[in-house]
Amino acid sequence: MKYYIIAGEKSGDQHAANLITALKQQDAAAEFRGWGGEAMQAAGTDLVQHYSEMAFMGIWEVVKHLGKIRHFLKHCKQDIVAYQPDVVILVDYAGFNLRIAKFAKKQGFKVFYYISPKIWAWNQGRAKTIRKIVDRMFVILPFEKDFYRQYDYEVDYVGNPVYDMVKAFKPQANFKKKHFLPDKPIIAVLPGSRKQEVLSLLIPFLSITRLFSDYQFVIAGVSTLPKEVYTEAQHHEVRVVFDETYDLLYHAKAAIVASGTASLETALFKVPQVVCYKVSPITYWIGKMVVKAKYMALPNLIMDKKIVPELLQKDFNTNTLIEELQLVLHKNRLSIAADYRELEEKLKRPSVANYTASLMWKYLNEK
Repeated sequence: MKYYIIAGEKSGDQHAANLITALKQQDAAAEFRGWGGEAMQAAGTDLVQHYSEMAFMGIWEVVKHLGKIRHFLKHCKQDIVAYQPDVVILVDYAGFNLRIAKFAKKQGFKVFYYISPKIWAWNQGRAKTIRKIVDRMFVILPFEKDFYRQYDYEVDYVGNPVYDMVKAFKPQANFKKKHFLPDKPIIAVLPGSRKQEVLSLLIPFLSITRLFSDYQFVIAGVSTLPKEVYTEAQHHEVRVVFDETYDLLYHAKAAIVASGTASLETALFKVPQVVCYKVSPITYWIGKMVVKAKYMALPNLIMDKKIVPELLQKDFNTNTLIEELQLVLHKNRLSIAADYRELEEKLKRPSVANYTASLMWKYLNEK
């Protein structure tokens, strides 16, 4: 069969790549084309467009780049029609992928969605639209199955792929030596994988380094971003380690993390963390009016309680970051560890990519 897959950011690229590998085990004649990154390409996808060109974060940023987004949408639609896939598989990336889902369904293509858009956080009524334009939805958060059931839409909960990736990880024995890291406890700095995200978070993150002289701060860099986004690190004599986030987390004593998938990865590595989030004022103002979720950090959302601190917008400043980092390093360390164990139990369902691929293959072969 022919598969067209679209992922719009680094984590989605990796999850899509794992799914592609699993689908090949189900379908020996599988062919793949799509939008994503290096991981999908390495897994055997004929890559049309790299996700780094499409990574816009926040409402205002999307508005500023509407022309570029429209161009990408048009190109993607034309490419799908030319390729004539047996199924279009969409991975997260709601703003773009829901538009593609609507188009693909109208054109008569089967549509699968892996990793649901976070519609439970805002504009929940979109569930009714998704029910009409997505043939099968495969969700990765335990509460999402019940959420969609409210809209008379049965979805498949397949477990969380981040759990598999963390459990499959094998640390490098010489990681510290390789990067000339001194024998001091590490505070991992995970400022995100989008350019706008890194630029807005990195300077505040690094502003506190001098107050934690007993630790070394190490940044998890992303090689697909321009190197200049990490220039601030040189001013603070902080090392950047590119594309080795899991090794960094494995050795970390604590972490300061951009809200997103990285917060769940950090939790599964059992690293106490402070989760931070900052967007343009207009994006935050609009979001505050429409977002219904109680929390931003994935560990808190899954547990339905605040197990790690969240610093959002105005609450994210040097003073609060120092205070919360001190707490997770010392006073709150044991309680966070207990909550992390409970979180892991909730997510424990191995071989997510294989299970999802088997379900997809079954649905594709149903009459």
